[in-house]
Amino acid sequence: MKKTIIQTADAPAAIGTYSQAVRVDDTVYLSGQIGLDPGSMQLVDGIDAQIHQVFRNLAAVAAAADGSLADVVKLNVFLVDLGHFPKVNEIMATYFSPPYPARAAVGVAALPRGALVEADAVMAVNH
Repeated sequence: MKKTIIQTADAPAAIGTYSQAVRVDDTVYLSGQIGLDPGSMQLVDGIDAQIHQVFRNLAAVAAAADGSLADVVKLNVFLVDLGHFPKVNEIMATYFSPPYPARAAVGVAALPRGALVEADAVMAVNH
């Protein structure tokens, strides 16, 4: 088993004891991303902006692992308000195409830095 750590300046730096992603053979495990702007490391304002930023951050990490969002096979979305779930679906459709990855959506009490949404992913690549 070969384990490779994925790191990119195009996504927010890790704010804890974790890597942005870890590749093991043909599977890449992408850590949770919140709506942090990678340049300022500040949370963007509003649920729509945060959802877009989460997917942009995941895309940047996927690219650093020689993949793309099209390679995502499993997505987990965490929301502090499940009322925002329709917005996640709407915005997600602009970043993903059918067939969509498997997905879970979970309501949570709170997220890091007061974020409204977080998502992590598993990506399959064979490069």
